[in-house]
Amino acid sequence: MIRGFLTPPEMSQDAVPFAALDGFDGEDCHAAFRAFLVSCKAIVENEPALRPAADPAPSFLKTVCLKALAEPASNAREARQFFETFFAPHRIRPKTASGAGFVTAYYEPVVEGSLAPHPDFAAPILGRPDSLVDLRQSESLAGAAAPFLEPYPDRAAIDAGALEGRVKPLVWVKDKVEAFFIHVQGSARVKLRDGAEVRLTYAGRNGHPYTSIGRILVVEHDIPPEKAGLTGLKDWIRTQGQGPGEAGAALMLRNKSYIFFALTEVLRPEEGPIGGQGVSLTAFRSIALDRAIWPYGLPMWIDAEIPWQSPASSKFRRLMIGQDTGSAIVGAARGDLYFGSGDAAGALAGAIRHKAEFTVLLPRDLDGSS
Repeated sequence: MIRGFLTPPEMSQDAVPFAALDGFDGEDCHAAFRAFLVSCKAIVENEPALRPAADPAPSFLKTVCLKALAEPASNAREARQFFETFFAPHRIRPKTASGAGFVTAYYEPVVEGSLAPHPDFAAPILGRPDSLVDLRQSESLAGAAAPFLEPYPDRAAIDAGALEGRVKPLVWVKDKVEAFFIHVQGSARVKLRDGAEVRLTYAGRNGHPYTSIGRILVVEHDIPPEKAGLTGLKDWIRTQGQGPGEAGAALMLRNKSYIFFALTEVLRPEEGPIGGQGVSLTAFRSIALDRAIWPYGLPMWIDAEIPWQSPASSKFRRLMIGQDTGSAIVGAARGDLYFGSGDAAGALAGAIRHKAEFTVLLPRDLDGSS
């Protein structure tokens, strides 16, 4: 066990030198450092996370963050030296048949929409209901143990009107398919009819488990995996029909999880959506991790062969920063890579379901190193 961390029983962690990280010597550590600074600012200022995560030894990571903010690296060499000085790599080895971790990817949809119902925009995106109780609230109500909470309505019940009159739609988008995949991604940028843009940010979920409808298509409908990506899923649902009782609608209802949002103005165009830590995400530098295991802000070295630059697979060896989480992201060596905004990012992200090697960088005080 690494001091300060509860090591899950299904994994082991082995200390390794930085020289064992293939490609680290050529990595753009300055880009990773800039993303790390975003997390550090939130950690040092004790900004509340949108989705609370593990916080096993905050003083160690906070100390490193104070050093980073006080003397920020100005180039790749200085950034690499910073990570090598203040962090120690630990290889994560899941105790599974393959011994490998697993990565998927996600993106921020950019869609057209309206702040009022319109013939071209018929599917509402709902704000957070006042009656929704999240984990943080339930713990404050009952001390250390969360009380038993009556399950919130699932996707089918909400689509059927279970929350009608109790929650206000924030924006309307093209159809139920567009709304569904905004839920899956957990954020979106919406272009309004007057040319303005607003951003949908995660504000809570109904607590039901997430189910991958892409996997259902592959297993139950004999759809080839390569055709069960984002574009293939949207086409299949729209072809099969989104109305009550139609096959496309029935497939979406298999995912009982339902996401609620807050509406904000878009910040600078280059800034990504807000992740679970409550900070803006950076394309190809932010990763969603299991928040029950990892605190926000930890660097994670990912080594994989994935189609991230084009449909052809290539080496993905990058230092990522844990700034987000997700209900489907479960396990110490499980990650969701943030690919950016728009259709091009979505086309690439939808194809990622690959094995990967995970190496977490822990502050040296945490593992007893000097």
